[in-house]
Amino acid sequence: MIAHLSPHYIKMRPKKALTRLLSYSLFEGRPATTKVRWLNPIIMANLRRISENNKQYKTVEKPIFILGTGRSGTTILGVVLSIHQDIGYLNEPKAIWHLIHPQEDVIGSYTNSDSLYKLSSNDSSIEMKERAKQLFGAYLSTTGSHRVVDKYPELIFRVEFVRELFPDARFILLIRNGWDTCHSIAKWSEQFGVEIRGESHNWWGVNNRKWHLMVDQLVATNDRLSRFVEEIRNFDRHLDKASIEWIVTMQQGIEIKKKYPENILKVTFEELTSNPIRMLTEISNFCELPYDKKLIEYGESTLHPIPTRDTFQLDPVVKPIFYDIMRELGYNS
Repeated sequence: MIAHLSPHYIKMRPKKALTRLLSYSLFEGRPATTKVRWLNPIIMANLRRISENNKQYKTVEKPIFILGTGRSGTTILGVVLSIHQDIGYLNEPKAIWHLIHPQEDVIGSYTNSDSLYKLSSNDSSIEMKERAKQLFGAYLSTTGSHRVVDKYPELIFRVEFVRELFPDARFILLIRNGWDTCHSIAKWSEQFGVEIRGESHNWWGVNNRKWHLMVDQLVATNDRLSRFVEEIRNFDRHLDKASIEWIVTMQQGIEIKKKYPENILKVTFEELTSNPIRMLTEISNFCELPYDKKLIEYGESTLHPIPTRDTFQLDPVVKPIFYDIMRELGYNS
């Protein structure tokens, strides 16, 4: 579905469907694996024009960022929140973020130059702050929205950087059972991975760029994984790679939740889908969003529990760490 629009969504709030189309076509940028990636040069040219002009756009207040491991329900949460009357929703607007910081592209959709998985407050600059305010402000003005929701899972490694740009930011940390997340990543990789002019484009980036950066920058500096770095580097099964991504992402989530307890709301996918009314109300209150009946109605009709997937054979170097994190997050291993 283009821009994740369903007939039910359009029927419930037609004007919000237009907001999603504007977001998709003018601001988000397309991943390397998508058929419409040819839009990227047009989108980037438009964003550069916005970032370089002196026009006054809406002030960006209390932006909301959805964090987590990919394939953990971040997209469906973003889509549900997007139906709120005040919200403009950006689904992984990597084009915007690449213009804000030229070394943020771990996938390789816009550059093959060096990139950084983690960004701290020290990686920001006055110019980056101005570009961020200009680009997100232009987005709010274009879509007629009051608040922005940005779903970009990798921002979990850049919370300090984002807080430097937007000190009043709110973060939703979405957690999902490790078995289910890894199965979903593996299925996506097998279904959507493509070969383009001799390059592999899949979950792990252009020619495994994301995977190599993850190993070099996250695994190699991880207290529990670093001594196995060379063994992990040679993982080729999607499930094994997914287990590593889930581990380093959840470790980061646990760390930032402890560091910024007042600014980060932890939500589990299982709670969100089994009790959407309660969880959407909690999210709305945390983000200081006014009550919107249609948000609750749409969430209740869209979010449903998904049966848990089977376990799989974990690599021996990964197994004890995986189980420890599952227990720390409150899951029965």
